[in-house]
Amino acid sequence: MSTANQIFASRAESSGSGFFKYASPQTFFPLAGKMIPWFATAAVILAVAGLYIGFAVAPTDHQQGDSYRIIFLHVPAAWMSMFIYVVMAFWSFVGLTLNTRLSSMMATALAPTGAMFTFLALWTGALWGKPTWGAWWVWDARLTSELILLFLYIGFMALQASIDDARRADKAGAVLALVGVVNVPIIYFSVQWWNTLHQGSSVSLTKAPSMAMTMLLGMLVMAFAAWAYTIAVALARVRCIVLEREKHTEWVRDWYEQSLGARSPENRPNARRGDEA
Repeated sequence: MSTANQIFASRAESSGSGFFKYASPQTFFPLAGKMIPWFATAAVILAVAGLYIGFAVAPTDHQQGDSYRIIFLHVPAAWMSMFIYVVMAFWSFVGLTLNTRLSSMMATALAPTGAMFTFLALWTGALWGKPTWGAWWVWDARLTSELILLFLYIGFMALQASIDDARRADKAGAVLALVGVVNVPIIYFSVQWWNTLHQGSSVSLTKAPSMAMTMLLGMLVMAFAAWAYTIAVALARVRCIVLEREKHTEWVRDWYEQSLGARSPENRPNARRGDEA
């Protein structure tokens, strides 16, 4: 961890008490900086392991052949697209009701990653649908509701970007996120409520999985990789948002000064040794 982060981490530990002290952007900022490398490393390791299991170890499906292997990208992306939206709506609700700045920042930070996973789910679904259904796209209930989810993500980001005042933008985005969260159960239960081309869930909490354990293992490892990636990227993005919104505060100016001072040549050990030589 950099010298600037160490300084502000010690300041954060000395101010406030208990878990709720991290509701402040100033105290959460150094904590996020500590967690990013761990989750980023976990994401890389899990992704490599999951892709290896899915594309090299898992057996060929007796009906779909090797084309089914797209599930190791498609299913985790689809899961994360819904999960991230629910988490985004939760932080939006907390920010709207409790007027906490960091909650709204977390919702804003999650939206681009959620949109990316939703697009990835739709794209990989099209690649899977062509050999399976004979078409790149059909107006199926599952596909259509997932497409609506993508529009909700884009609408959330566009709405916030169109409002100059950050607090007003947070409130407007929170209302849209809360209204749109009703689409998530529609996506999940669409294969049960309507007669759709999309197959039902292969993984359920109430019954045994309808796939080989190797396939399930690879899919779950990739899901954990996507989860770790989401946390790492969201934390990195929320740190940028914090610096942008808190740029007029004294602690951010001090952080910039400490960061620039730690990176200046005269503060580098190699440079000092070179000068002494």
